[in-house]
Amino acid sequence: MNVIIFFFSALGVFNGFLLSLYLLIFSKKKSLSKFLLGALVLALTIRIGKSVLIYFDQDSPKIYRQIGLSACLFIGPLLYYYLRNIIHPLKTISKWSKALMAIFLMCFILIGILRTYEADPTFWNDHMVNFIYLVWLGGLIASTCLLVPYVFKTYKATGKLNALNVWMCIVYIANVMIASAFFLAMFGNSWAYYMTGPMVFTFFLYLLTYGYFNKQWFDISDKKPIEKYKNKKIDSARAEKLLSQLNELIQNQKIFRNPSLKLKDVADKLNIPSHDLSQLLNDNLGISFNRFINEFRIKEACRILSSEHNMSLEGIGYEVGFRSKSTFFTAFKSLKNLTPSQYQKKIAS
Repeated sequence: MNVIIFFFSALGVFNGFLLSLYLLIFSKKKSLSKFLLGALVLALTIRIGKSVLIYFDQDSPKIYRQIGLSACLFIGPLLYYYLRNIIHPLKTISKWSKALMAIFLMCFILIGILRTYEADPTFWNDHMVNFIYLVWLGGLIASTCLLVPYVFKTYKATGKLNALNVWMCIVYIANVMIASAFFLAMFGNSWAYYMTGPMVFTFFLYLLTYGYFNKQWFDISDKKPIEKYKNKKIDSARAEKLLSQLNELIQNQKIFRNPSLKLKDVADKLNIPSHDLSQLLNDNLGISFNRFINEFRIKEACRILSSEHNMSLEGIGYEVGFRSKSTFFTAFKSLKNLTPSQYQKKIAS
């Protein structure tokens, strides 16, 4: 059993290094969100690598413990800044923030050089570890305060979570589970929880890779439609009211069934300019008008597939508002990662 745990955990560490290097260095398209995610993965990888090494070789050099513990210092803040950059996009981190982080990092490195773990393990175990875990916990709390209201607001407005919300929740929950495993191992003084962190990390890493290759969760904050209105944002109170009205209009009147439905048609029904509606969707939901409408169409198609057995797939596509079978299949595959026929077989089994 230990061999399986070691192999699975070590594989996660190896892949974590590769993915973080790709995001930080080798990726062709550079962005702040990608850099922050790469740095977060690297910090987690170093921490997890230390855990795997210590668990299976407790006589390993003390410097590995110091490096692994030091990496913990950055996990919480990096998680917070990554989520914050998605919710409130920035092109770059401010000079003040960079200077503050640089000073903080230099001070910590200086302490690590002057009082190493090997020379003074008591100082590290009694003081530094508590400080590091406190910063980690602070980052998790700040991330919770940032993410939960944002996700709740989106769900309240649309009645569902979009791909961006789901991805942020996955990243957040994975970090909470990893941190919880180490907190329990530390304060409970139990090795039973210690390897839970590496196992969760490895599983999370494969979800991360899956998200990358599906091209849905990366660099959403860098897309031009969001930047287009960055200086003309609708205030939060008005945006919440408009989203509620929009959701009610779509669901009650089923206007998505109109294959000729345009942005202007919906904006006119809401008595707002077309650019305000486009801005509302971009700023608050992070999606285009076409994708917003298609999500309702596919949701209705799934309902029909689950209840109506006499309609053809092509007929369902026309019924929910698509102009052709091909556009219906393409949109369905994009949102559900299944074709309509595959979805039909899945719910029938």
